[in-house]
Amino acid sequence: MAAAFDIQRKEDGKKGRFFLTHEGHEAELTFSILSPGTRIADHTGVPDALRGTGAAAALVAHLVAVARAEGWKIVPLCPFVNAQRVKHPEWADVFNV
Repeated sequence: MAAAFDIQRKEDGKKGRFFLTHEGHEAELTFSILSPGTRIADHTGVPDALRGTGAAAALVAHLVAVARAEGWKIVPLCPFVNAQRVKHPEWADVFNV
């Protein structure tokens, strides 16, 4: 069973990230703001201590939920985000591929 994570967002100009801290370790999903309607998912980083906890998948699911809520599309440049996109066809509405 995956842990429940408190995911936060930080944006600065044209860059942003979703991140979580669990048991003293931080995982993140970074993105670039291409336009008001598009974000490029650049990178998902999870330390070894959080591997297998579902942290990366939770970050991608959160990205998708925020994209839907705020009405923007995701360009999945990050290989992990793209793999999750393929695994979840129900997310097709928020991906720009």
